[in-house]
Amino acid sequence: MNFRLFRILTIILSFFFLTGFVPILSFVGPGVTALTSGNIYKASAQFIVNQRIEKETGKNSLALIKETLVEEKDIKIKKNSFDEDLRQLVETRIKMTRQKLDNQNLQKLLKKRIEVTRSILDLNNITQ
Repeated sequence: MNFRLFRILTIILSFFFLTGFVPILSFVGPGVTALTSGNIYKASAQFIVNQRIEKETGKNSLALIKETLVEEKDIKIKKNSFDEDLRQLVETRIKMTRQKLDNQNLQKLLKKRIEVTRSILDLNNITQ
């Protein structure tokens, strides 16, 4: 008797797995929800929502969530890359501006030193 039950169960399971009859798995999730929570309405709602998502997008809810998370991660990486590029650009411009200011200050200091040196040596009054 047990061997006969085992053979029937093996044939049924092989039918499901070998013929590609995978939609049975879409019943497993709501079935588990109904059994664990005892809430048939919640299980029915879960099944209907999953079927609607699959009908609209062609993907199951897990694949859709995974794709959404990957897209958000890509957007975040692009944003960080943009922020990094902007930071480098600003730093480069600040360095260039500092260098120009240093050159201007150096030229002013040099002119002032020349004037002081001329006044000390009184080169303006000497004729050659």
